Amino acid sequence: MIRKLLVSEVSEVKGLIDPFVKEGLMLPKSLHSLCQSVRDFWVMTAENDPSRIVGCCALQVSWLDTAEIRTLAVAKDHQGRGIGKALVQSCIREAAGLGIKSLFTLTYVPGFFTGMGFCEVEKSSLPNKIWSDCIHCQYFPDCREVALTYGIDG
Repeated sequence: MIRKLLVSEVSEVKGLIDPFVKEGLMLPKSLHSLCQSVRDFWVMTAENDPSRIVGCCALQVSWLDTAEIRTLAVAKDHQGRGIGKALVQSCIREAAGLGIKSLFTLTYVPGFFTGMGFCEVEKSSLPNKIWSDCIHCQYFPDCREVALTYGIDG
């Protein structure tokens, strides 16, 4: 089941993303930053254990008509089942409902997003407002993520 994240589950989401951070596939997130963005997150729970979160994805509004898809993670033992796609689709629906016209993501796994209709773009084409988090990144200013965008019809 896909639903919004509860504050009591923030530590579980951190535990879900930390292995991907260690592999260099995601940027680290502190408990503090996850708590601050709890309302941005969608989660998927396991079919056989609704108390276990097996996937997460966040939608963060960046500007008047722009939002970012971020922190997409699916537990290794649940990958290949469409969970990531379903989570991103939940974010897209939410964005459309908010009147967002354009989504972007910065990722180390661009093939997943191009398979969902996102288009690779130069990072420099993204609005400067989106770079506020980057100043705190361990890789700044040598970003290795790939930028992609997605237009929402409406």
